[in-house]
Amino acid sequence: MKGVIVSYRTGRHTQNPFQMIIKLEGVTTKEEAEKLVGKEVIWTTQTGKEIKGTVSGAHGNKGVVRARFRKGMPGQSLGTEIILK
Repeated sequence: MKGVIVSYRTGRHTQNPFQMIIKLEGVTTKEEAEKLVGKEVIWTTQTGKEIKGTVSGAHGNKGVVRARFRKGMPGQSLGTEIILK
């Protein structure tokens, strides 16, 4: 399943580079998003490196998920494609 990285997870004064908000294809409800908790996500850089993470929960009511990554994500990852395994 493919998706797009929408944003960092942010607070009022901070942003967390280890957690990202992801919009997945075909997921439109909170219930569908909660079924994906624990699945692995992989983002590949332009040079071919992979940064792996896991889905940690739903974000809102429209099927968007939060993912936690092992390394901090660069700003170039925003708006790019991600793969859910």
